[in-house]
Amino acid sequence: MDTQNPSARTCAPGGIVHENTRPHTRFTVVGNHLAQHRGLFGLAIGLAVHIQSLPAGARADIRTLAARFPEGTTRIAAALNELEAHGYLRRERLRTPDGRVRTRTVSCNQPGAAQSSIPAPPPKPVKKKPRPLAVPHPVNPRPALLRVATDLLATLHRTDARLALPARDIERLAPGVTAWLERDLTPSAVRHALVRGLPDDRTIHSPAALLAHRLTAQLPPWPSTFSGPAEPPPVRHPLRNCDTCDRAYRGPEPGRCPGCGTAAQGAPPPAP
Repeated sequence: MDTQNPSARTCAPGGIVHENTRPHTRFTVVGNHLAQHRGLFGLAIGLAVHIQSLPAGARADIRTLAARFPEGTTRIAAALNELEAHGYLRRERLRTPDGRVRTRTVSCNQPGAAQSSIPAPPPKPVKKKPRPLAVPHPVNPRPALLRVATDLLATLHRTDARLALPARDIERLAPGVTAWLERDLTPSAVRHALVRGLPDDRTIHSPAALLAHRLTAQLPPWPSTFSGPAEPPPVRHPLRNCDTCDRAYRGPEPGRCPGCGTAAQGAPPPAP
């Protein structure tokens, strides 16, 4: 008589029966936490399985999925939001090297575990703004002088090839040269002051910084137009009549004329 195994499971009538064949190619492992998730709708579970089965780099945006399935963009968008809320999906906005913004979809087959091992793109290097050059500024920045200053800086390399300047540095140094020109210096004099005494056997690593230092440290004074205290204008006294000879004379106060005053002091009066 056969002995039945009391621990063997029996399937209830009408229950599910599995006929499984283990696949060896083109298969996707899906956890029961997804397949039997009680908080997700069937469309969301199906989309999660489909997305997990896609190869890396495949598109999984709303329009692509709507073209693949008949549910439409509204329902697919809602299902993707469900998956994102439960951690099965993560959408990241990235900026490509050409400046465009793209959305990368990250499929998570085990929410709460370590995030995807897909390396994030390296951060774009931050361009450092050039440090401002400390140069003197003109009192009256006339456009004509500014143009002369720009031309002078742009042609310094003809005198010394090490002083070749990019347009950005020329723009930053031009006010300093203008401050020299408005002090009645000629462009030749400014050029000579900037290039004289440079070492012949040394590389100039920062010509802009060198010129900014010279423009500041050697700034000439304003030309002096003051020649000393002006002489006071001559005093012109009013005409008066002498009390002695009745002659007219100029003096600060009424009384005697110079001749009568001298005669009163013992000297002979001047001849009439």
